[in-house]
Amino acid sequence: MQQKIIILDFGSQYTQLIARRVRELNVFCEIHPFNKIPAIGSDVMGIILSGSPSSVRQADAPEVDFLQFHGKLPLLGVCYGAQYMAHKMGGNVMASQTREYGRANLQYTNSLNPLMRDIASDSQVWMSHGDTIKYIPTDFEIIGSTDTVEVAAYQIKNTQTYGIQFHPEVTHSNDGKQLLYNFLVNICHCKQDFTPDAFADETIAALKLQLGNDKVVLGLSGGVDSSVAALILHKAIGKNLHCVFVDNGLLRKDEFELVLNSYQHLGLNVKGVNAKQKFYDALAGLSDPELKRKAIGRVFIEVFDEESHLISDVKWLAQGTIYPDVIESVSVNGGPSATIKSHHNVGGLPDFMKLKVVEPLKTLFKDEVRRVGRALQLPENILNRHPFPGPGLAIRILGDVTPQKVAILQAADFIYIDNLKKSGWYDKVWQAGAIYLPVQSVGVMGDERTYENVICLRAVESVDGMTADWSHLPYPLLAKISNEIINNVKGINRVVYDISSKPPATIEWE
Repeated sequence: MQQKIIILDFGSQYTQLIARRVRELNVFCEIHPFNKIPAIGSDVMGIILSGSPSSVRQADAPEVDFLQFHGKLPLLGVCYGAQYMAHKMGGNVMASQTREYGRANLQYTNSLNPLMRDIASDSQVWMSHGDTIKYIPTDFEIIGSTDTVEVAAYQIKNTQTYGIQFHPEVTHSNDGKQLLYNFLVNICHCKQDFTPDAFADETIAALKLQLGNDKVVLGLSGGVDSSVAALILHKAIGKNLHCVFVDNGLLRKDEFELVLNSYQHLGLNVKGVNAKQKFYDALAGLSDPELKRKAIGRVFIEVFDEESHLISDVKWLAQGTIYPDVIESVSVNGGPSATIKSHHNVGGLPDFMKLKVVEPLKTLFKDEVRRVGRALQLPENILNRHPFPGPGLAIRILGDVTPQKVAILQAADFIYIDNLKKSGWYDKVWQAGAIYLPVQSVGVMGDERTYENVICLRAVESVDGMTADWSHLPYPLLAKISNEIINNVKGINRVVYDISSKPPATIEWE
């Protein structure tokens, strides 16, 4: 049975980052909303209470009965979690006179305490709170302080319950990984056995039990997520997996043929389906990003429903859903985190489609998917392919989608990606793509005035897609790409480069 840590989410946007840091230490974890605590079995080694945008002093503050775990399992409260436990145990949490946000340095640490082991007294930490713990109950012990926050870390005496006012999950907390290691390994006694090979073996075994001799249909996209999902399912059920690759008319230039060819040597049972016109018809006249996503999702379901009826006795629809998809589409497991945008492969199936859903990767972040794929010996050309959105170029064309706009964007995007590959920059950035803007600008070509559209280039650096920074592509390379697009793509007379990070922007424009 896989050991795990449970993270109770109070709505913090940092909650997913806590999960990432725990996973980096090869410990499996799950995020659950504070008000939907799962059954706690012997596989649960400890519990982390997340931060929150709420204040414990609010009448409607999120609450959890942490006393059911206190003294039985190791507990770590982070920011709001620490304030909440102190507040409920009789301490005093007050509004800070000034907002405590940003870098701070520990002035005191109890190096003998197991949570603070190997953390120096001058270690930089990251604060982000409007309240502060003014007084602690008598059975609490301060184990860390800064010059402005006396109760920066505490332990409830004679228990394995801890609270910290800072955020160890952010990189600005220099010894944050060490603190989490201390909690996970030294206090919770986790084995650090959550590895790509272990995940693959356990998932394949679980799929064999779950699916038996049932037939499964999977929509391939050519990307790493659906490819890894397909390979795992193939190893579990073999020829009972039927892969469908749909040409939705929103793929990159020549991608339909290239992707089909890339799967020839993997032994997968793959069928290509041309459904361009169905998607164009569904998108006609739609400009709102959510409406476009939902229309694409609906047609995908319709196409798979049609294809599934051509396979006798198919019972399951497999999807390459990963953790960030779930987090950004709905509050995790019904929790309080904010919805960012809908994903076409998240949210279940309509009643008319009598297929059950299987999502073998839905607990993994993107970098973990790649590591699992490498463990399964997926070819590098698929593993290293940039992420590409499920709705394809439809959400890289701002406004309504037409075949003409798709053709223009495909041509511009091909020039962009081809130059990145030839210059060696493709493997240096995490994701890149061109965006067709609904903006026309005046230009001059020869002696003639032009009034044509704008292409925006986007390239970002990231680990898992949860956060991203724009890539500093060389100016000469950008100039070369711009020149080639303007000279070769009719309808474009201006190229711009996006220098926004995530947050506050998202990687895709829609």
